[in-house]
Amino acid sequence: MTNKPRQSLQRENLRVYTLAILVIVLILSGCSTAAGVGAPEPLSERISAAEYNQRFGTGVDHLLIDVRTADEFVTGHIPGAINISVQSLPDRLNEIPTDKPLVVYCRSGNRSATATSILIDAGFSLVYDLGGIQDWVSAGNPIDY
Repeated sequence: MTNKPRQSLQRENLRVYTLAILVIVLILSGCSTAAGVGAPEPLSERISAAEYNQRFGTGVDHLLIDVRTADEFVTGHIPGAINISVQSLPDRLNEIPTDKPLVVYCRSGNRSATATSILIDAGFSLVYDLGGIQDWVSAGNPIDY
């Protein structure tokens, strides 16, 4: 008779230990996300010309990338922009800093959306899609030649 209570107690202890281990594993598996440990979640956001001027117009360090062709770039571009066409972007990712926000634009917004996807897929974490230079100009903003 003394074996049955002892076996019952051992089974109960085993259940408690198993449950405790399960809880610890679940807590640890969610720890990196919940505590913000590890790489930041990529952010891709469409912003307007006004939002760009608010966020980055006051000297905030960022990289502005015109993803149109070189021929389009010389016809007028947003001041401070560099030109990396969307076609050459995958081959030139090593030229882009990983420690600052990236803002991309094109003529109408189609290529900038593609470029944003390329950058996010490549692991860049802060990427903003400014859309098209047409909207920039329509909002009364300057361009350089």
